[in-house]
Amino acid sequence: MSDQKKLWDSVLGSVELQVSKANFNTWFKDTYILKNDDGIIYVAVPNAFVRDWLFNKYHKCILKSLRDYGGDIRSVEYVITRSEQKKETDLPKKQEVGELPLQEPIINKDDNLNPRYVFESFVVGPFNELAHAASQAVIKKPGIAYNPLFIYGDTGRGKTHLIQAVGNHLKNHSNQRVIYITSEKFVVEYVNALQSNKINQFKEKYRKYDVFIMDDIQFLSGKEKSQEELFHLFNTLYDNNKQILFSSDRHPNYIDNLEARLKSRFSAGMTVDISAPDHESRIAILKTKIKTVGINLTDDVIDFIASNVDSNIRELEGTFNSIVVQSQLKGRTLNLIEVKNLIKDSSKPKKALSVKDVVKTVSGYYNIAEESIYEKTRKKEVVKPRQVIMFILRENLSISYPSIGEKLGGRDHTTVIHSCEKIKGDIKIDQKLAQEIEHIKSLLF
Repeated sequence: MSDQKKLWDSVLGSVELQVSKANFNTWFKDTYILKNDDGIIYVAVPNAFVRDWLFNKYHKCILKSLRDYGGDIRSVEYVITRSEQKKETDLPKKQEVGELPLQEPIINKDDNLNPRYVFESFVVGPFNELAHAASQAVIKKPGIAYNPLFIYGDTGRGKTHLIQAVGNHLKNHSNQRVIYITSEKFVVEYVNALQSNKINQFKEKYRKYDVFIMDDIQFLSGKEKSQEELFHLFNTLYDNNKQILFSSDRHPNYIDNLEARLKSRFSAGMTVDISAPDHESRIAILKTKIKTVGINLTDDVIDFIASNVDSNIRELEGTFNSIVVQSQLKGRTLNLIEVKNLIKDSSKPKKALSVKDVVKTVSGYYNIAEESIYEKTRKKEVVKPRQVIMFILRENLSISYPSIGEKLGGRDHTTVIHSCEKIKGDIKIDQKLAQEIEHIKSLLF
């Protein structure tokens, strides 16, 4: 047995303990190590869906396991192999079963944009309509309307799709020079430039573009020198009316160890969040995917998927892809019972949250002592967090008003009702409070 096969078998053994059997069989079957090129592991995958899903869902897990068993591993690349593509054509097919697109999207190395991320394939719903509207304003008046545009929200909600759609549109329709980069890659390039005495070339590299897009800004946390470099780059681009877009998993004000002057720059334009997709939007997303692939799913199957996969768009698309893969393997579309079993096997049990969990999270978020929540105090800095806790316990955990009052210091249920109604009303008119509660929910759920 080769060293590469031993290494990958060890990795698979580790991964298998961390995921469901259905997910493991769907996404890790027919994968193997092609080669190890100076610490870069190239993993063979059968198609584009598997490649994208491994990268988006399991990349960190795979990389950690490779480093645990293989020593000095720098990164992992996923490569679609022709031999495996050929195997796809041998699968049984029927008219009603859609085919997975196996062609690999060509990422332009000059701008790093994925051509699949366009507005035409972006499903708009109540959960993201403000972010979409802001993006539309940007493409009409780049560098003028909402500069910078900062989009934040929990993982898998379509932030990358939206900011790259802006880039692709401006590139293709306005001949703008666009660059997309993750903050992590920006830091790596900066460090390499320092080590190779090419810092001047690095400084000039990003100043030539008309549109600068940086994803996952939260990874700049604590990286002072990289933050300083971004600050100066921002000023140069902004002063020359170049469009700037950022994304993050949280509001910039809540990114730890981020310089105040950067936060100030981020807030100079438009800051908007993408929340969790509502039920109707999840159905719309699934129907869009169905048209793309051509699979025929019944309304009850679509509704079941939308009702049971409610965390984010990435999970929803991953579940859909699993259904398509299994349908291809069977040569027919899965029925409702089979879909129920697939989702049941694929999903991890949700953590049961307690009142204490909510109190701890909210108290930490507002930087107050947990004990103060239970005390008979009307201090302003305590009242608001306590009301937020009551609201979440009622709205998201469905705990009764009397029970909430009892668990939070023996308060009367009418006090709890008043607190919940107040927060419910305030979030309709107070965008900052609505964003705070959305962020707290992302920490909890």
